[in-house]
Amino acid sequence: MQKEGASKQFKCLLSTMLCAILLVSPLTVFIFGFNSSYPKCIFATNSNISLSHGLIALPDSLRSEISRLQIKLGFLLEQLHDETSESKVIAKFSEQVLYIAISLDKIAVSLSESSKNSPSANNEVSNVDEDFSDPEEGEAEEQFMSGNVFKSGEIRSYISPKPNRLVGKKNFLGVDALTPSIGLACAKMASNLDRFMSYKVHSACPDDSQIAQKLIVHGCDPLPRRRCFTKSPPHYTKPFPINASLWTQPSDANILWNNYKCKDYSCLVSKETADRRGFFKCSSCFNISQHGWNVPTNESVSAEFTIDEVLSLKPGEIRIGLDYSPTTGNFAAVMREKNVTIASSTLNLGAPFNEVIALRGLLPLYTSIGSRLPFFDNTLDIIHSTLFLDGWIGIELLQFVLFDWDRVLRPKGLLWIDRFFCHKEDMKLYLEEFNRLGYKPLLWRVVPKNDKLGDELFFSAVLEKPIRG
Repeated sequence: MQKEGASKQFKCLLSTMLCAILLVSPLTVFIFGFNSSYPKCIFATNSNISLSHGLIALPDSLRSEISRLQIKLGFLLEQLHDETSESKVIAKFSEQVLYIAISLDKIAVSLSESSKNSPSANNEVSNVDEDFSDPEEGEAEEQFMSGNVFKSGEIRSYISPKPNRLVGKKNFLGVDALTPSIGLACAKMASNLDRFMSYKVHSACPDDSQIAQKLIVHGCDPLPRRRCFTKSPPHYTKPFPINASLWTQPSDANILWNNYKCKDYSCLVSKETADRRGFFKCSSCFNISQHGWNVPTNESVSAEFTIDEVLSLKPGEIRIGLDYSPTTGNFAAVMREKNVTIASSTLNLGAPFNEVIALRGLLPLYTSIGSRLPFFDNTLDIIHSTLFLDGWIGIELLQFVLFDWDRVLRPKGLLWIDRFFCHKEDMKLYLEEFNRLGYKPLLWRVVPKNDKLGDELFFSAVLEKPIRG
C-alpha cells in the first residue's frame, strides 16, 4: 500500500512538472487558443486559421512538427496514467517529456522568426537560397532522416509524417499516419531537389521538367509530390480518335517544346536536323507514319523476331504487358491492333517521348532503369525490351532489373529480349545472367552487329517463365 501510494504521488509530481513545462513554453501561449482533446491529442491545431484577428499563419513544416509532438505528448500522458511504477519506465517517460518540452521551445523560436518574414498562408512560397552546399555523404544520410539536409520548406513539409484526421486512430491501411515516399539518393542531390520544390503553393509549377528527369535518372525516384499546377500547352487541341491516332503525327500545339532542342515535330523526323535534335536512341522512332513493325527476314543478319512469331507461341494468352525501351509507342501500337494492351516505359531522352506515346492513345510509363516497376507480382503476360539495356549495364544492376521483371511476369509469361548488344568478349557474361533466371528458351538468336566497330554481337531471345512452388 505504501509503495502504491508513493507511485501515485510520483505520477502526480510528473504531471505537475509536465504542466509547468508546457506553461512556460513560449509556443504554449500560442497553441492554447485552440480546441483540446485529451489524451489522444492535447491540442487540435486548425490548419485553416483565420488571420482576421492577427493570428500568425503557421508554415506547413511547423504545423507538421507541432502535430507530431502533440501526438507524442498525448500518448505519453495516457501512458502516465496506465504505467506501473517501475523506476526505469518512469525515468524513460521523464526523458521523453523533457525532449518534447525542448522541441516545443525550438519550434517557438522558429515560429517567431517565420512570422517576421511570412506574409500569409495563402501566399506561402517555399524559397531556397541560391548558394547550395551539399553535405558530406555520411552527414547527408544522417540529416536525411530528419529532413535537415534540405533547405526548401516545401520538401521538409512533404517528407514529414501525415497523421490521420482523427489523431491516433488507424485508417483502412492500418496506420495512424502516412509517410510520403522519396528516393534515397535525393539526400545526395539536395540542392537540385530544393530547386525542384521551390515554388508558390497553389500556383503554376515552374517549367523544370529537365531538373525532374535529372533527379529521377540519378536515383531521386520517386520524386516528391508538389502542390502546384502543371503547365499545359496554351493552344491544346483535342486528340485524334483512337483508330486514327495510332499512326498519325501529333499536332505541334499539343506538346510543350520549351525543354527540347526541337521546337516542332518536323524537326524530330527530318534528316537535316539529325545532328541537333537532342536525342540519339531510337533515332527514327518519331516517324510514326510508317505503319507496322518492319523486321528483316534474313535470319543470318537480323536478330529480330516478328510480333506475330512471338504471339503464336501463346495463342490467345498474351493480353497485357510492358515495353521497356526508348520508344514513342510503335511496339505498343502494333500490339494494340492485335488486342494486347502494352504500357511503354521510357524517359524523355532529349525529346517528347512520353507526350507522343500519350497523344497516340497509348499508355506511357515514366520510370527510370533504377526504379521498381509499379506492377503487382505475377501479373504481366509479356515484357519486351530493346535498346535500353545493352553492353553499358553492370552485372549487378542487370540482376536487379531482371529479377524485378521476373517478379511482375506471370508464370508461363514471356520475356522478350530484343537486340541486346555488347562486345563479343562480354556476351558470355551477359548470357549467364539471362540463363540464371531458369527460363525456358522458346526463341534464341545471336548474330553479328554490323557497324563500324565490328566487334559487337546482337542477342535476341523469347524466354518462358517457369512455375515455381
